[in-house]
Amino acid sequence: MSRSDAYDPNRHLLRTPQDTEVSRRADRLRELELGDAPVPALDAYAQEVARTLKAPYGVVNFLGQDRQYFAELYTPPRGRVPGAPRARGGDLRVIPRDRGYCPHVVVRRRALALEDVRDYPRFAGNPVVDESGIRAYLGAPLLDRTGLALGTVCVVDLEPRSWGREGLRVIKKAAGVLAARILCREDGVSAGF
Repeated sequence: MSRSDAYDPNRHLLRTPQDTEVSRRADRLRELELGDAPVPALDAYAQEVARTLKAPYGVVNFLGQDRQYFAELYTPPRGRVPGAPRARGGDLRVIPRDRGYCPHVVVRRRALALEDVRDYPRFAGNPVVDESGIRAYLGAPLLDRTGLALGTVCVVDLEPRSWGREGLRVIKKAAGVLAARILCREDGVSAGF
């Protein structure tokens, strides 16, 4: 077991893997002007991904220096933000870097499908399981032209579910489409946001 995947017996899960690109990613997100404010036009994109996969929540999550930011977010009417603290006040689009599953996707640069997070010791003790009731996750890395994984496109469900190969195909394609939109936006070409 590597040092970055060391077991933490006090938290009952394997810690978030060490992210050696966090500073470069934070700089790149600032350059792109992403990860600090909602992007309303892209909330519709998160909704489209969630509906395509028949998931109650859809998110585009950018990982900065010390936090994750849900720049694009779809929740069902009166829904809670997955991973957000239960307390009132504050920005519910912001969560700590060590919560959830997206940091694992970003570091690995590979899609991740969890049919029931409680079946995986690495993820079962993650705070989003207890605080938000998340039971299933499907996410793919949002890869930038520089080679960095800026964040993820993901969906979550409050019930266990099988995503299957088709689910993986859809989430990977969604991440690719959004990466292309970011590229067009950076190049000054209309990308819908």
